[in-house]
Amino acid sequence: MHVVVIGANGKVARLLGPMLDQQGHRVTGIIRNPSHADDVTGAAMHPVVADVETLSTEQMTELFAGNDAVVWSAGAGGGNPVRTRAVDRDAAIRSMDAAAAAGVDRYVMVSFFGSRVDHGVPADSGFFPYAEAKAAADEYLRGTTLAWTVLGPSGLTNDPGLGTIAVDEADGGQVPRADVAAVVVATLAEPETIGQTITFNTGTTPVAEALRATS
Repeated sequence: MHVVVIGANGKVARLLGPMLDQQGHRVTGIIRNPSHADDVTGAAMHPVVADVETLSTEQMTELFAGNDAVVWSAGAGGGNPVRTRAVDRDAAIRSMDAAAAAGVDRYVMVSFFGSRVDHGVPADSGFFPYAEAKAAADEYLRGTTLAWTVLGPSGLTNDPGLGTIAVDEADGGQVPRADVAAVVVATLAEPETIGQTITFNTGTTPVAEALRATS
């Protein structure tokens, strides 16, 4: 499989690249900053410098052409509501339209556990613009004809991955970024995850088994 990872210099993506490579996939990593190219190469991804915040749908379509799957693992990082909406909502939505136009049917969105239209984050919270942007993008994806999966990990940690998760339990938990990356890999390999929103914490069930149980 040829996989495009958007936000390839992110902490999850840099763990994801080697895992995909070990499974025999070819991985292209989209990055905004050319100074990150060596890091992305070291994470077993072919770096392509392109700022998704400013790319048009047509430019993204050209970027995705010839690939089999898109993984969105990008984010504005919070702190700037305007940029958060531009990246986490608008650019993400353009990438979905571009994937469809390019004939790249499989699309995996790395979101967060509480992402939903009725997320309940107070409007005066600094997290509100991010929650709004992600919820809008996720909801748009669910309305597309893409073979989509929305992944909602709980609080991210840098702990070593366990290879085990708990699906659809209560929010407020944590999960290592390495296990989020492992979930992305397993999601791409498991057709039964298509059309599903999968929320998860760390747990005791092997990743692949946990995902099969969601079908």
